[in-house]
Amino acid sequence: MQDLFDDQISAGKVADEPAAVARLFPETLTQKFEIFSYRNAATILKGGFPEQFHEITQALDRFEITKTMIRTPGGSKGPIASYVDTLFSDEWQETRISADLNVRLIHAKQPSKTLSQYTRHGFLDGHRIDFVKGKVALDLEWNSKDQTYDRDLSAFAAFYDAGAIDVGFILTRVTARVYPFLTTLGKVLNKDGTDGADDVYKKFGASTTC
Repeated sequence: MQDLFDDQISAGKVADEPAAVARLFPETLTQKFEIFSYRNAATILKGGFPEQFHEITQALDRFEITKTMIRTPGGSKGPIASYVDTLFSDEWQETRISADLNVRLIHAKQPSKTLSQYTRHGFLDGHRIDFVKGKVALDLEWNSKDQTYDRDLSAFAAFYDAGAIDVGFILTRVTARVYPFLTTLGKVLNKDGTDGADDVYKKFGASTTC
């Protein structure tokens, strides 16, 4: 299931035209990452938010992970996620959205006549995004379940519908492309740095719970 998800993303079947997207990013990044844009998000990001675009591309240009990072178990926040935190300034904040819904029921034929009104407190609550600056959001998903991507897209949609963001960016990996490399890394590391019992590639295998 995870590989199917990766194949759909990598295929970019509904993505913006690849050559047009590639022209928006430095060649160093297009050689280093697969970049997909949907609904002209890349154009909006670069044209509407040049400061955030510059900071994201600079962070990705610096992005380098080691074999030790990959081999170290994650826990609540693994070494790769902690490392990505260091690539962004404090202006990029982990953000949660909360909103109440004010409801009015209006007479169908007399628009000025309110039949009833009430407020649903906490109508929108709990959605989180790893990094938000202005109206640009970025989430890291390095070894996540399929449902986590659904959650991220729901969070982006909630922020967008509320007018809190205009564009979202997900930094992730493609299992199918890196699997052969992962099989060469041996065992995961224990806390003391010694080899553990499990193979590294199993830690990054299919992560779906479907």
